[in-house]
Amino acid sequence: MNEETLIPEPWLLVSDIDDTLTGSREDLHRLWIRLKDLRARVKLVLNSSRTAESVDETLANYFPADFEPDAIITGLGTEIRLGRSWLEDWQRQFLDWPDEVVRKLVAELGYIAHADIFQTKGKASFAVPGRQEAERVVERLTSEGIPFKYIYSGASDLDILAPGAGKGEAMHYLAAHLGISLERTVAAGDSGNDVELFEMAGKAIAVGNAREELLAVLPREKTYCATASHAAGVLEGLVEFGILPGGET
Repeated sequence: MNEETLIPEPWLLVSDIDDTLTGSREDLHRLWIRLKDLRARVKLVLNSSRTAESVDETLANYFPADFEPDAIITGLGTEIRLGRSWLEDWQRQFLDWPDEVVRKLVAELGYIAHADIFQTKGKASFAVPGRQEAERVVERLTSEGIPFKYIYSGASDLDILAPGAGKGEAMHYLAAHLGISLERTVAAGDSGNDVELFEMAGKAIAVGNAREELLAVLPREKTYCATASHAAGVLEGLVEFGILPGGET
């Protein structure tokens, strides 16, 4: 048996950004120090509802100067960038989805679209105050025969997605592309738009500041609910799962 056969399959850490990794730059720096020393053991993927351009701005202005994830999923699973290259086969499936029609129909109901940084091909996002109002939008799109899935989170965030999109679906595709089994994936998040990600991942970490909308429905049999918030909570979960060794840096 040669040494190569002894190298275990890496873990794929797929983490939300806003209020999961962000919140404390000091804790983010501590997490990054631990992860960058074990790149062969843990691959890091960022997974955000924002567009790639917006995420890149956050990386440049908030994250450590040498921070370099292995991949970035943006637009709630409608875009995947591996290193510096887009996975065009993934994004191509959303080209024919009628996002402009969706935006027009929802606008006709009187709801305001979110800023451009939250809109992608395959995703249309709006401010809709209340779940009852969100159901009104769902009923209208259904009556028009438009294929879609949706996520309602926070106080008023309604995301309408192409059927094949989503944070979890994109993670699944990326893991297969990298040859990593779903059992070796770890999701980290804080809000309702991370639910699909938690359901599909092998393990999950809810940071200490996670919203009730996530805590109420997360898969408890495979989720660690951290006591620490933000990046410190992600680190706490990785140590609890035995993916990273314990101890301070």
